[in-house]
Amino acid sequence: MAFFLETLLGGLMAGMLYSLVALGFVLIFKASGVFNFAQGAMVLFAALAMARFSEWIPQWTGLDNLLAANALAFIVAALMMFAVAWLIERLVLRHLVNQEGATLLMATLGIAYFLEGLGQTIFGGNIYKIDIGMPKDPVFVFDSIFPGGILINKEDLYAALIAALLVALLSVFFQKTATGRALRAVADDHQAAQSIGIPLNRIWVIVWCVAGVVALVAGMIWGSKLGVQFSLATVALRALPVVILGGLTSVPGAIIGGLIIGVGEKLSEVYLGPFVGGGIEIWFAYVLALGFLLIRPQGLFGEKIIDRV
Repeated sequence: MAFFLETLLGGLMAGMLYSLVALGFVLIFKASGVFNFAQGAMVLFAALAMARFSEWIPQWTGLDNLLAANALAFIVAALMMFAVAWLIERLVLRHLVNQEGATLLMATLGIAYFLEGLGQTIFGGNIYKIDIGMPKDPVFVFDSIFPGGILINKEDLYAALIAALLVALLSVFFQKTATGRALRAVADDHQAAQSIGIPLNRIWVIVWCVAGVVALVAGMIWGSKLGVQFSLATVALRALPVVILGGLTSVPGAIIGGLIIGVGEKLSEVYLGPFVGGGIEIWFAYVLALGFLLIRPQGLFGEKIIDRV
């Protein structure tokens, strides 16, 4: 029982990180109605900015306090992501209002390649580390209930708590604020939203800024765990099954989908892996997503699209 709970908790913590990356896809899709293939590049660019500024700021300012240096680096990196969001809207999205979804999709592909190249030009192409002060030592909990206790990685626990807090804040933002409701209106129909006075350009800037902050937090966490390297851009691929499972239009769906994928990966690898030679954790999420595409293409919490002719 203790081993099962240990595996379950590990899956839940991994699932929260998947949810965090998936949120970037959901945010952009809710505002523009297009799947953002640049999300992985945004995570990479944000992580590079955080890693390099956390190195440069102590040199520039003489700060020797890790927390203060990281806080300042986070602010500078967030401002850079805001600038990127403004430039994307100004130079790309503004000229594609009311265009077909395929056109916007190709635009996000171009943005992805541009951000990867820009990140390498500004910050370099080496492998960098991010030290945000999260403890990496494991800890045993519930040792009074289970013999030997349950092993939990502190870094994974803190990362999951940070992701959960951000997810909760974004859920409140979308459900309770006027801007969040405007974002949903823009996603439903660009022309109708403009006709009732919703400034489409400003809404797109806001949502790309929010997605940039989400990418920054995700990049910090994944960079702290894995190091900042250009393969980090592929972390978005791990979130694809999450948005398929939860639904591209649902913030709660991204959360539930991430938890299901995280738990399913861990449990399948531990309990089914020995019978098939292992490696289930790599492909389990994609097989599950394929099954959902066949049965419920809109996902668990996605909205059904009904076309009347």
